[in-house]
Amino acid sequence: MTKYSAEEKLQAVKRYLNGNESFNKIAKSLGTDHKAIIKWVKQYEYNGVNAFINPCTNYTSQFKLNVLNFMIENGTSLNETAAIFKIPAPSTNSVWRKQYESQGLDALQSRKKGRPSMKNEFNKLSKQAPVEGYTEALEARIKQLEMENEYLKKLSTLVQNKEKSPNKTKRK
Repeated sequence: MTKYSAEEKLQAVKRYLNGNESFNKIAKSLGTDHKAIIKWVKQYEYNGVNAFINPCTNYTSQFKLNVLNFMIENGTSLNETAAIFKIPAPSTNSVWRKQYESQGLDALQSRKKGRPSMKNEFNKLSKQAPVEGYTEALEARIKQLEMENEYLKKLSTLVQNKEKSPNKTKRK
């Protein structure tokens, strides 16, 4: 889906509000779905020009709960609720509702996104006190692996020598 600038959205809304063009006609000229135009018009009706300025927002759990309560109490649609609270994507409300219904208020808490740092895990492991006998167990394991490695090297050498040597006894 193509992203549209605030100016393009505003122009589309003004074209509709002038009354000369339908949602479908405007959507076709922009190469988008008519539902996007409907959403933009709703956002404009509730928030004016500021509706199309989308700051990246991290919503608090209380804000999310207020949005859900408003939607339930007033019976507003996802699009209308998103327009009233200036939420860029109406589907966000649906996600919040599903999370709240399945997991409760804790699901609405904002969580840190991305991959956890490996540095923290390393620090935790290095700060732990070594378990008694841990060093000896590691040394024993290292010695076992070294012996296995030597055995495999000798076996490989024997197999290569056998393949190189000509057969001295021939079977009839």
